[in-house]
Amino acid sequence: MRRREFLGALGAAAAWPLAARAQQQTRRVGVLMNTAADDAEGQARLIAFVQGLQQLGWTNSQNMRIEIRWGAGEAELFRRYAGELVTFKPDVILAGSGAAMPALLAATHTIPIVFTQTADPVGAGFVASLAHPGGNATGFTQIEFSMSGKWLELLKQIAPGTKRAAVIRDASDPSGMGQWGAIHALAPSLGVEVSPINARDEDDMERAITAFAQALNGGLVVTAAAPTLVHRDKIISLAAQHSLPAIYPFRYHVTSGGLISYGTDTIDPYRRAASYVDRILKGERPTDLPVQAPTKYELVINLKTAKALGLEVPATLLARADELIE
Repeated sequence: MRRREFLGALGAAAAWPLAARAQQQTRRVGVLMNTAADDAEGQARLIAFVQGLQQLGWTNSQNMRIEIRWGAGEAELFRRYAGELVTFKPDVILAGSGAAMPALLAATHTIPIVFTQTADPVGAGFVASLAHPGGNATGFTQIEFSMSGKWLELLKQIAPGTKRAAVIRDASDPSGMGQWGAIHALAPSLGVEVSPINARDEDDMERAITAFAQALNGGLVVTAAAPTLVHRDKIISLAAQHSLPAIYPFRYHVTSGGLISYGTDTIDPYRRAASYVDRILKGERPTDLPVQAPTKYELVINLKTAKALGLEVPATLLARADELIE
């Protein structure tokens, strides 16, 4: 999606006339996204959220004011912008990912928070339980750690020669440890040796992937984390440069040139989050709104990338794929 199209669709969400704000705004919503402002995936997510609110009767320039911040996957930016949003005194805050949650929960224990793209919110301490969140946060989970091993299994299926796999994760995020644990536990049964690479620093990641690629029969497993979203173009470029088959957690990786992905829809949770924001604005409490888990996982394969890597995609995978990109 082009930036001009995004700005047109978002309309006045971030830049309404001051007079209109003073006269028309009645409710306030803070948004802390986990991408940069010019990231097409982040733009699409925000548009889905805004459109979801509009369908529920919340019009940005009439009965709502939305204050948006873009964290770009950086912990320091999350901390700074969480403080700014709390100062804005919103009625509710949308957290664009689990990576933004520690900063938001440190900034407020009273303002309701609706999160999306969050793995294991119970284990991370964001909520007491999925059915009864118990605090000021609730929302929509991203993955279950148990399915993380599926990435390694699918990588082995599409590239049977894979004997070594570098697992790109965010070591500072508790979900990164959970995903790594599931992959590491399954690896021996698949005959694959796995090693972790931290995704937070792009230069360090490039050095680690380049070193890893010096030996034969390698592949990449890219886990779900804010840095793997922010640095996806770099990761995909390095995989192509070193002829490494790689599996990714989301469709947007594959549409950007990645080989294969298995994961949830990253746009729909933002539409669904709008319904929780609506319910909170109408008086319901986060503690009474259960955390919702994904209901569908999609398999996407980039046939052009497979051909460039000299891989013949098995017929079983072709039949199972939800989408084939040519």
